[in-house]
Amino acid sequence: MYGKQTTQNIQQQTGYRGYYPCSLSLFSNSRVRASGGNLLRQGNAGTEDGQGCEPGCRQVGRETARGCHPALCLCTASSPKKQQKEPSLKDFPKPGTGIEIPAALKKRSELILKRKGYTTSYNREWKLPNWVAWELTPEKLIEREGRTNDFLPDPDLPEKEAVTTKDYKSSGYDRGHMCPAGDSRWHWKAMQESFYMTNMCPQNHKLNSGDWKELEEACRRWAKQEGRIYIVCGPILYQGNHKTIGKQADRRIIVPEAFFKVVLCMESNPPRAIGFIYKNEGGNRPMSSYVNSVDQVERITGIDFFPALPDEIEAKVEAACDPKLWKITD
Repeated sequence: MYGKQTTQNIQQQTGYRGYYPCSLSLFSNSRVRASGGNLLRQGNAGTEDGQGCEPGCRQVGRETARGCHPALCLCTASSPKKQQKEPSLKDFPKPGTGIEIPAALKKRSELILKRKGYTTSYNREWKLPNWVAWELTPEKLIEREGRTNDFLPDPDLPEKEAVTTKDYKSSGYDRGHMCPAGDSRWHWKAMQESFYMTNMCPQNHKLNSGDWKELEEACRRWAKQEGRIYIVCGPILYQGNHKTIGKQADRRIIVPEAFFKVVLCMESNPPRAIGFIYKNEGGNRPMSSYVNSVDQVERITGIDFFPALPDEIEAKVEAACDPKLWKITD
């Protein structure tokens, strides 16, 4: 590797920052494409054995018998004007690429279940989803199906293990949707599967019918305005003992202390993301009081969101948090 100060000196001298070190053997005549779109080529006839670097290479350090010092060569075969365009935020992601799916979880039960309208990571120990993720578009907001209210045990789980609506009976908690039925009216199967119990968490009734519902409605509004958004939500379990519901000892359901939701919009200008954390309790607070950056939600949940994004893009959208861009006011 060449030193940072050396690189800066070269950049100052040449006025060009698009160099990449030659990392291939100096005994090759091949042409390769390096990151950033530069074509790097070795094979200058001006050195011994006809091997070496491009004519005019702005090398650093001593020359070898076969051309530039292999660790210090900074040759390029194409001019800056011909470089490929650097990827921008709007280039990512492509629709249908599963950009909403978080990274695999560590040290936590995880069963991935792919549904028509969402994907869930189900925790067989908690009897809860770790997360539920889906893509929401204006087309999916066209109402073609009515709400069924038919809560079903998940058919992909063993019968003895699958949570049923009876496990919530007299618990004092709602069967709270993670992927809401209101986002699933575009297809009968999407609506049906939105009522699978693997998409449910014990949720305070006032939260479910109040502030959480307002966030669901806001997400649908953002999808209509921006064209496409990616959503991930799920329960938060803090350290310590947890309350449970259910009468069967081998099917006790943990009651979450809180819930999270993160939203990514790549089609807006500028692209942006935002996070929310709601305690599992009643309240009537402005949406701005629940706002967090996606980075903050990651630290609390231990979940890596939107890992399919290039690192520099992921870092940019997850660190920012401006409620005004989402038209969230106090």
